[in-house]
Amino acid sequence: MAAGAPPLVSALVVGAGVGGLTVALALARAGLSVTVVEQAKALGEVGAGVQVSPNATRVLFHLGLEAGLSALAFRPETVEARGWRRGQEISRAPLGETARARYGFPYLHMHRADLISVLGQACRAEPRITLRLGETVAACHGEETPALVLASGERLEADVLVGADGLRSVVRETLFGPAAPRFTGHVAWRGLIPAERLADADIQPVAALWMGPGAHFVHYYVRGGTLVNFVGVVEADDWREESWSSRGEAADLRRDFAGWHPTVRRIVEAAPEDACFRWALFDRDPLPRWSRGAVTLLGDACHPTLPFMAQGACMAIEDAAVLAACLSGCSRAAIPAALARYEALRRPRTAGIQAASRRNATIYHLRPPFSWARNRGMKAGLGMGAAMDGLYRYDALSAAGG
Repeated sequence: MAAGAPPLVSALVVGAGVGGLTVALALARAGLSVTVVEQAKALGEVGAGVQVSPNATRVLFHLGLEAGLSALAFRPETVEARGWRRGQEISRAPLGETARARYGFPYLHMHRADLISVLGQACRAEPRITLRLGETVAACHGEETPALVLASGERLEADVLVGADGLRSVVRETLFGPAAPRFTGHVAWRGLIPAERLADADIQPVAALWMGPGAHFVHYYVRGGTLVNFVGVVEADDWREESWSSRGEAADLRRDFAGWHPTVRRIVEAAPEDACFRWALFDRDPLPRWSRGAVTLLGDACHPTLPFMAQGACMAIEDAAVLAACLSGCSRAAIPAALARYEALRRPRTAGIQAASRRNATIYHLRPPFSWARNRGMKAGLGMGAAMDGLYRYDALSAAGG
């Protein structure tokens, strides 16, 4: 630091998932000193796929991650919707080079652990970032000086505190009190299958959506095409713990998708017996505010997004870019105003994505005769392609005037 220069503004980030690591990197590049606190002892997430659309790759590439992501990603050629039993094409929109030419950035399929790994390596290489892994937050304070109290009793203070700690955020509860998430009536299956086990299934290089009565099924390649990621969502009355690591019985998975198109059945039949995961989907209404003083929220902590638009991680990545832009060059006294600006810029978009994801949950699961009308509308051009432009053209890097 040059003589006479003001000390760096410091930030605490709670959570080292996609949103937490992205905002740490973005804040550090904006000139802040950042400490990330994460309860897991190592960076990484339970294996699952994540779709990273151009609105998010724009941010990640700006942060210098293009080479690392490209080495591990899969680039789908199209996104397509099909009927659950006969497999008829209902809607199709180009991705691949067409998407890159149209939006300036690619659409990537990633293994979530690979995305975390690339972000983690970048954070470790950034001298302004300190990662505190294996640390549980016992308390969070937002009065005057933002602070965390760890389970060890250590107190960490900073000029600004960002809660990127997910659906059951400790930081959100500190700001706005406890509130239980709402079970949506949907239960999701997910798993990863080595592509070689599906060599006879003719799995196309696409983001595939199969829509059926009361259920839908998604699959796509990750990790350069060596793995097939699948997610199957079914309607259910039972309440299950919200978790990415609750194991399910492969026989139940096969029963849920019995009678579906042979491609879907072939995927679920190949799912490893010991690696089928089943979890309940929970939701919250959009928060009327995200910030208080010098404390704010990011990602699922403030706008949990159901996985029916593949935008949950992308919204957190966008949040990170906008928050960093709002705090860049900000004095300590101006931090509350900067956070108010951040949420004013982000809340309308994220609330819209939350609402659209909820609508898709209904649309995907329609039964005849309503599903027939849906199919006709999607065939007429009211499907996925029609919604892409506004979603993928969004530029989080310039949203705050940066």
